[in-house]
Amino acid sequence: MVHVVAIRRYPVKSMGGEALTGVELDARGLVGDRAFAVSNLEGRFASGKNTKRFRRHDEVFAFAARTMADAVVVSGAGGEWSVGQAGLDAALSDALGQPMRVTAEAGVPHFDDGAVSVVGTATLAWCERELGVDPDARRLRVNVVVQTSEPFEEESWEGAIVIGGSGSGAGRGSSSGAREGSGSGAVLRTVQRIERCRTIDLPQDGVRTRTRWLKPLGDARDARVGIYCDVAIPGTITVGDQVRPG
Repeated sequence: MVHVVAIRRYPVKSMGGEALTGVELDARGLVGDRAFAVSNLEGRFASGKNTKRFRRHDEVFAFAARTMADAVVVSGAGGEWSVGQAGLDAALSDALGQPMRVTAEAGVPHFDDGAVSVVGTATLAWCERELGVDPDARRLRVNVVVQTSEPFEEESWEGAIVIGGSGSGAGRGSSSGAREGSGSGAVLRTVQRIERCRTIDLPQDGVRTRTRWLKPLGDARDARVGIYCDVAIPGTITVGDQVRPG
């Protein structure tokens, strides 16, 4: 039975994130996910790649963000700051070698191509076995990891996906102590498979070693793993929630 085994949110894009036992989803995605980004004077966001919206600044991976009751707190070399404090922008500017600041999303989206990213455990196990890589899901920076029995099973899903709600509670629980199937449920709608970039090979989000994932993934699977979804019906999901077709 497919069920949620991990949920992860990234309050500041490209920084390390936070493990959750449950989270609310609204029309945008996980509430608070990628709500902020580190931007330069041109408005480009610090990331692990260069595009029209992003500029490669691997130094940003050394910082991590977590959500508190009244603030988003960032930690990194030299201290800890709340988003909005001048000291945070100064520390980022020093680390990235140019003037930078943390900005809230406004107009230009912080997401790459989808609101919620999902990957299956069988897919990660296949990558470890067949590609010889470290399959830590944090390298993929996904929001939801689901227990699956077949590699790339999630890529075959089409249309609506229901997480939690009626009929849930069949999950196996989690080491975090989350109550099984305790979410009110939400409905996602599949968008596309996720094309990966060099970030998956790098130390980031608490993973301290490199791996060689992108090149063999490109040869074997056109550099794609996991899926993007949009939120069709908002709600709350938790670790242990059942995942089923809508």
